[in-house]
Amino acid sequence: MQFDRKDYSDELLIRLYHELIRPRLIEEKMLVLLRQGKLAKWFSGIGQEAIAVGAAMAALPDEYILPMHRNLGVFSVRQIPLHRLFSQWMGKPGGFTKGRDRSFHFGTQEYHIIGMISHLGPQNGIADGIALGNLLKENNSATIVFSGDGGTSEGDFHEAVNVAAVWDLPVIFIVENNGYGLSTPSSEQFRCKSFADKGIGYGIEGVSVDGNNILEVYHTLNTLLKDIRQNPRPVIFEARTFRMRGHEEASGTKYVPQHLFDEWGKKDPIANFENFLLENNILSKQRVEDIRSKIKKEIEDNLQITYSENEIEVDTQSELNDLFEQHEVAVINPSESKTEKRFLDAISESMRQAMQRHPNMVIMGQDIAEYGGAFKATQGFVEEFGKSRVRNTPITESAIIGAGLGLSINGYKSIVEMQFADFVTCGFNQIANNLAKTHYRWGQNADVVVRMPTGAAVGAGPFHSQSTEAWFFHIPGLKIVYPAFPQDAKGLLAAAIEDPNPVMYFEHKALYRSISGLVSDNYFTLPIGKGNLVQQGNDLTIVTYGLGVHWALEALKEFPQINADLIDLRTLLPWDKELVMESVKRTGKVIVFHEDTLTGGIGAEIAAVIGHECFKFLDAPVVRCGSLDTPVPMSHGLEWNFLPRDRFKKHLLELYQY
Repeated sequence: MQFDRKDYSDELLIRLYHELIRPRLIEEKMLVLLRQGKLAKWFSGIGQEAIAVGAAMAALPDEYILPMHRNLGVFSVRQIPLHRLFSQWMGKPGGFTKGRDRSFHFGTQEYHIIGMISHLGPQNGIADGIALGNLLKENNSATIVFSGDGGTSEGDFHEAVNVAAVWDLPVIFIVENNGYGLSTPSSEQFRCKSFADKGIGYGIEGVSVDGNNILEVYHTLNTLLKDIRQNPRPVIFEARTFRMRGHEEASGTKYVPQHLFDEWGKKDPIANFENFLLENNILSKQRVEDIRSKIKKEIEDNLQITYSENEIEVDTQSELNDLFEQHEVAVINPSESKTEKRFLDAISESMRQAMQRHPNMVIMGQDIAEYGGAFKATQGFVEEFGKSRVRNTPITESAIIGAGLGLSINGYKSIVEMQFADFVTCGFNQIANNLAKTHYRWGQNADVVVRMPTGAAVGAGPFHSQSTEAWFFHIPGLKIVYPAFPQDAKGLLAAAIEDPNPVMYFEHKALYRSISGLVSDNYFTLPIGKGNLVQQGNDLTIVTYGLGVHWALEALKEFPQINADLIDLRTLLPWDKELVMESVKRTGKVIVFHEDTLTGGIGAEIAAVIGHECFKFLDAPVVRCGSLDTPVPMSHGLEWNFLPRDRFKKHLLELYQY
């Protein structure tokens, strides 16, 4: 291995050596603890230290780095106290996740490190969002994100690199090409000879270096970063290396030919760099021993701190509270001054006023800029707020939702528009495993609103008409809002924007231009989690939301003999249990009604709670009504047979007459 020291000082070379050997010695100790049963799992980066260390040394301390399992060097270079890392790995209180996640599945704003989740790839979209925040701040900062060679096969990698290329984001995508994705060799993972070649396909630079040569890694990244800070753009950075141990220790290495270990063992990044420093009299053998002894003592001292910690105290209320950032959203009362507005216009006005109120807010989505969005909800926005804040995106739902989280990490608010709620499947992982879990895992809020144009009754067929709210109802850490009237649509969207937690905001397409009402002119909020008693009666209770509210009003007009409590939930997660229970206890009969398919719908949960808590007050069985358990058909007759509007009337009469 050839080392070119350039004009780097002896002091820098010694520091590089110190930072290079530190994660190796930490790992060697962790492997001992793993065998002793003091650690549950370990992903070894032995032989790959030069990549993480070189990257962290080249980056500025306040530049975000998004590492993976084998990048201990990022954490150690950033000088995180070792006892905090040990506590994290052992599930002790002194870690970063209160025992809720393991190994490197955590982030820390203090050290500007954003850890991974087990799903390979999503970290790249988050890096895009962080880099976008830097671009908007004009702070001359870059972002570094790591991927393994196997993880580049994920769509998330492609989406994120493409978005970064289109938006000229200052982010370096480091690909650690270590020969294997778990047990699958590179020959069965991809056909490209070099990941640097992929840059051509995205119209960006690609660089390939010897990932075991600390000076080559550090110098190349240092040079790139200095340039990117002044001339923002993305770069694919391939670091060629080899994984000397198993994917994780339990998996072993029997599937790897011995000759590869023999070959790459000679390229050990620490042994080679140490020999270079010794041969050039930059280090002495005594100095090497002194450095090693000092680091080993640091490890042992910090382990004692971790060992002395108590186990995590189990507190159910704390577990529930930490799902969300406990932030009291300021109440902004609606003005008496009101104007007649359509449902869509109320949504648009709420977003416009929020953009005026929050200079750090960004709206992202397909065709939302000059075109104004598929439904024209953002028409005129780009002229008022500019393309930096109203951003057309490639067709990349996952990367853009991830970018929303990245923006939140970097101090921004964002609205991400799904062109149709159905398309959210392409970004489901980012919502379910990043937006929803990040605050619970390590205390980082996800200040993202995902707008979801939803629902049927518009002849749009199976892929543009689905009711998808129940998909998210089972995911702790999300809030779900679903208004039925223009005033509610405006106030609840404002509340979702003001809330620093992730909110899924459903808006029914069939209501956009068909429903109008008086809407307060000012920017105001309505409380998330509170339903609305649309009308009151003593015969029975109707619990519904969205288009179901309007169908219920039609039915009650058709059957004037029925005097019902009509509850519009408005918020589905959390739903207003108190309002529903109070009504059911008074009327004794209840029908839970929604447009979504019947089986597994939100109505099932509400009906179960009513049955459990109100059984002795009921004068009739709890009735559920929903759409057929089929995809949404397109043709008019089939669609209205699918939808529950007419079946609801039948069920309503039967319940009234029971």
